[in-house]
Amino acid sequence: MKLDGRRISTNVDDRRGRSAGSIGKAGGLGLGGLVIVGIITLLMGGNPLDLLSMLGSVDTGSGQMTESGYVPSAEEEELALFSKRILAGTEDVWSAIFKEYGRTYEPPKLVLFNGAVQSGCGGATSSSGPFYCSADQCVYLDLSFFSSMKQQLGADGDFAYAYVIAHEVGHHVQYLLGTLGQAHKQMQKVGGTESNRISVRLELQADYYAGIWAHHDNEMFGSLEEGDIEEGLAVAARIGDDYLQKKARGYTVPDSFNHGTSAQRSKWLKKGISSGKLEQGDTFSPAYGSL
Repeated sequence: MKLDGRRISTNVDDRRGRSAGSIGKAGGLGLGGLVIVGIITLLMGGNPLDLLSMLGSVDTGSGQMTESGYVPSAEEEELALFSKRILAGTEDVWSAIFKEYGRTYEPPKLVLFNGAVQSGCGGATSSSGPFYCSADQCVYLDLSFFSSMKQQLGADGDFAYAYVIAHEVGHHVQYLLGTLGQAHKQMQKVGGTESNRISVRLELQADYYAGIWAHHDNEMFGSLEEGDIEEGLAVAARIGDDYLQKKARGYTVPDSFNHGTSAQRSKWLKKGISSGKLEQGDTFSPAYGSL
């Protein structure tokens, strides 16, 4: 991606190196507290939501070096700068799109952490992967996740990393549009397999919104380079529920899918990149089998 000279978002809470307190039992998610977590837990064969836990008090300050003596590596600082630039791009794109519809975009805050973190939705560890919490409207990211993508999934490249951030911001867009809250209410009513299917619809729409961002970011800034889209589609294929479950267990359990198959995730990301139109991202009306 071409990011030289791009704006750096200041809407960031850097908590790296700060204590997140002790980890306790998993806490419940309140209405509007739906957490969408990342991919590494699925790779290990578990449900990402099972890793969310209540933590103790958290130091929410910021800084490069803290009481613990934590000093980020040069590579980590490069990833932090990269993430801030991608966040700025999502702010610019979604602000413009919302303006077209007579609305004002209120961007999420990016929280950088390492190890464990306390969010408005409860506590989480790095194993949870990146996630969005609607209770505090923040995207949470441990930068080591990008190394895990490369080492455990063979998914690498700047656009692949950008897609991860844009996907979580996509959940924030869903929150602002009311989709996330409505889906969460329905999930609480139905439970089980049907709840998982609603989760899949949410995730595929977030993939589509990530594609919308890429489409418009490229129009605004000429950011995409040869091979970028292929990077994104490759990582989308490697974070499908079927791929991850088969890799971790040797078989798949379709009723437990909550993010979508590799084919579905690639399809909706590609569709968003090609279309760039909000109206074509309806993943809730089609029959589930046609997603």
